[in-house]
Amino acid sequence: MTEKPLVFCLDFLPAAVRELIAGQKPEHLDLVFAESSEEEERAARARDADYILCSWTPVSGQVIEAAGKLKLIQKYGIGVDKIDLKVAARRGVPVCIAAGANAVAVAETAIALMLAVYKRLCLAHNSLRAGQWLKWDLRTGCYELWKKTVGIVGGGNIGRAVAKRLSHGFECRVLYYDVLRLPQETEAALGMTYAPMEELLRRSDIVSLHVPLTPETRGFIGAKAFALMKPTAVLINTARGGVVDEPALIEALRKGTIAGAGLDVFAKEPPDRDNPLLQMDNVVVTPHNGGGTVDTMKRIVSHAFENIMRVERGEPLPEADRVKGI
Repeated sequence: MTEKPLVFCLDFLPAAVRELIAGQKPEHLDLVFAESSEEEERAARARDADYILCSWTPVSGQVIEAAGKLKLIQKYGIGVDKIDLKVAARRGVPVCIAAGANAVAVAETAIALMLAVYKRLCLAHNSLRAGQWLKWDLRTGCYELWKKTVGIVGGGNIGRAVAKRLSHGFECRVLYYDVLRLPQETEAALGMTYAPMEELLRRSDIVSLHVPLTPETRGFIGAKAFALMKPTAVLINTARGGVVDEPALIEALRKGTIAGAGLDVFAKEPPDRDNPLLQMDNVVVTPHNGGGTVDTMKRIVSHAFENIMRVERGEPLPEADRVKGI
């Protein structure tokens, strides 16, 4: 019997998540999972892999070099900042993402964070559990999302999904900035208005980040950006923690340069327990699970396996999924 191509999932996952991923696997493939978080174990198991499947776990040059049969590194997600793209390129191994597959979930999380910060939901929840009834105390610090001006940094799938829901559902004025401007018909359909970055920062009540982490975007939002924002403004980050200068954000929140933040991502993950962002009443935090829904997992893993099957069938990979330059 001919051996099936082997897919090695690099992530060390709970049993329920493994079961969900395995349930999407085509019968023509074999699938194994990492059994620990040790780099040496991953490299050893990668030796027999035809494909690497990964999400949050770094794909190091050591692992890629060990995988002599490797045909594709497939991210069931979007960002590739944890993949050693230089080694993959040298080996001639293509790298793919699952473009657009998690856009709805992350967009919903971004909007949920906007609402949670504006309504001070965490403070309301925690104080009530502690026996405090802040019915009137909270009223002078809560706001409506309706008809606010939201600045979206990044006009990709997630940024556009956020814009659509804000402009059509909450009647927000949506500004956006991207290095590549969207077609005018797309802007009109989604209610998006292009603005230079400085103008976006000055005008927005909420600034929501939706860009990948690259050398160009690392620390993109720092002290200069916060100084341009309104003192009533809120920062939302569901992109990557490194896009924001975290010490500058902490300082801006402490000094009241901006009013609050909703964060799904951090410079270090998980953040240290004494990170000031975890202690502030004007900050709502979640553990980098913006795209983490059952619906998204099924869709994104199915998308990833379909790319693997394309390679098996000798078909081209979708251009939207392929990481350029590899």
